[in-house]
Amino acid sequence: MDIEKKVFLLAIYKKKDDESVKDVILQMEDAKVFTFKEGKKILKAFKNEKLIVENKLTFSGISLAQKAEQEFKL
Repeated sequence: MDIEKKVFLLAIYKKKDDESVKDVILQMEDAKVFTFKEGKKILKAFKNEKLIVENKLTFSGISLAQKAEQEFKL
């Protein structure tokens, strides 16, 4: 998994309850991680891989997000 996907997955994992996945995509776009269109494409891939169901992380998605979090900690 490339760095943008890991950052996006971690951002979804860390999002606040009142934030939507769309809000996270917009935050990633503002941070110049990727464009909104690219974010929607990655989100679709996450859904196809069953990492996200009904805009919530699945157990597999949470596990990958936690691994990414550990990778980014030094």
